[in-house]
Amino acid sequence: MNPFSFVFSQVKDSTEKSKPQKHKYFLNIFHKAVKSIKVDSSSLKEVINSKIEQQYLPYEGKIIRHILVKEYGFEKTFTDTSKVIKYYAKKFINHIHANTREWVIRNNLFIKEKTKLNANLVADNERYLRSLEYIHDVRIMVAKINNEPDSIDLVVITKDFLSITVELNDLNKNRFKAKIGDANIMGSAQKVQFTSLVESSRNPQFGYELFYRNNSISNTFINLTTGYSNIHSNLHDGTPDEHTWHMEIERPLVSQYLHVAGALLISQSKTINHYQKPDSLFYHYQYNKFDAWIGYNFGVRKFLYENSVKNRKFISIRYFKNKFNSIPYQLNDKLNFRLNNRTALLAQFTFFRQKFYKTNYVIGFGTTEDIPYGYNIALTTGWYKQLKMGRLYAGVDANKYSITNNGNVIQYFLLSGAFLNKRNIQDATVLFGISSFSRILVMNHLKIRQYLRLSFTKQFNRLGLDPLSINNVFGIQYISSDSATGNQRSSIHTETIFFLKYKLLGFKFAPFASADLSYFTPVQKNISNSGFYLGLGGGIRTRNENILFKTIEMRFMYFPRKSTQHNAFKFSFITNLRFRYNNNYVKAPEIIMVNSDFTNNIY
Repeated sequence: MNPFSFVFSQVKDSTEKSKPQKHKYFLNIFHKAVKSIKVDSSSLKEVINSKIEQQYLPYEGKIIRHILVKEYGFEKTFTDTSKVIKYYAKKFINHIHANTREWVIRNNLFIKEKTKLNANLVADNERYLRSLEYIHDVRIMVAKINNEPDSIDLVVITKDFLSITVELNDLNKNRFKAKIGDANIMGSAQKVQFTSLVESSRNPQFGYELFYRNNSISNTFINLTTGYSNIHSNLHDGTPDEHTWHMEIERPLVSQYLHVAGALLISQSKTINHYQKPDSLFYHYQYNKFDAWIGYNFGVRKFLYENSVKNRKFISIRYFKNKFNSIPYQLNDKLNFRLNNRTALLAQFTFFRQKFYKTNYVIGFGTTEDIPYGYNIALTTGWYKQLKMGRLYAGVDANKYSITNNGNVIQYFLLSGAFLNKRNIQDATVLFGISSFSRILVMNHLKIRQYLRLSFTKQFNRLGLDPLSINNVFGIQYISSDSATGNQRSSIHTETIFFLKYKLLGFKFAPFASADLSYFTPVQKNISNSGFYLGLGGGIRTRNENILFKTIEMRFMYFPRKSTQHNAFKFSFITNLRFRYNNNYVKAPEIIMVNSDFTNNIY
């Protein structure tokens, strides 16, 4: 029998019962569902490996009679439901936490009652629910109905994170930064967050940031975000002296079976000299931003009901304008990608074939993770104006994801783009490489994964874009120097991760050892910045998967190369590290950026 299904006896169709009887009937189903679920037996040592849609294939085409919603408490785990987790301060945590409301879960369902079950659609909805910030894990279970072989019920079983978050950063005698928030206020899928900064060298010493988000309003999958900050990092050197407010309405393509995605963002920002810098060093600016895009997913119905149709086609268009009302006098009319007026009209055609593999112990500490397999290729073109220079643009962002039979996770990536100006190719970039996680190795109670990333980056005829830098994910990520800029970069990053069995107050631990090697070619022949850079390090990460604290990391790095620009040793303590393997189908049209990976498209 499929371990993801269960059977109950139907006495009489619930639609014929009164409200109290119907309520009692649903409770009975919930009770049997929770008692009967058997997922990921202990013989697998709590390691999950399965295609996400596989469990629903035997029920393809059956009518979904009811969709029921049930929530697990913090004491349950999806990898072994027979175990009861004992955790610290259980009564206190249950007192301050409100479970996600049933209507919130239903607002995030795109599967419907009285329709035929489509295995891929149900699997995609389970994956999407797991991607929500306040949801720890999800299973959508199939309930067979006696005497009705053509119908089934679905039970959506969810488990929350503790949604209250607290983060402490930069704790020293001169600087204190703290963040507190609730990602799921009273179980309503609304997030509020407050960040404060106290710094002795700042005038005034106190600064703050407010943030609000509402998820999937009225089952539209539209998210509303707004916020204000007077400690936002500025565009020049990252000093927290920018005052900004923003509002965004966004509808991501949460499923490859939905039609429309897009977003609208408006913001206003300016810098104020809170750190009393000399006029020659303080970059004063003020600018407004308008950014809107919309896209359409073709052939959704055909894709749902014709198994021969595998490839998806998505077309989108984006317009944005960054208008500076006041610019730093230090720039004059110089090209600076971050501080110039920019206007663009871009179109993108994305074709993809992407499903997901359900596993764990890749990036997380045992929670269920959805790893893509297939491919995603986005072709972008359009008109891009920077300062007074208008140019045609063309670019490609291609990714191939594969999972081998023995469990290795591999991603091949290619990002390339260029501008055409008066028949001259300018600001051409190419970045390609491979990223992989080994299959998990189990030694007694120790689980081990090996990560490897290789990349090569090259710029040609740079004019308006930022030059290549070394202190990022495609170079030596933790080196403190940002003075080394160039036009060619070759890098290797490797990391061995050990997931320990033992826990302390609910926190799991993963020691790691890492090595980075990068060969960097500067724009100008500067011996001090050219050649090989090496970084050796290690540390430990910890996380409580029941609590919405992001991963905490303590890392020690050693850089053998002597330089006046960076220290040979570096220790970092990060309390808000967020790892997430890419699970997006599409994104807004954009020019290729080769100094960052903010969305974790490449881990």
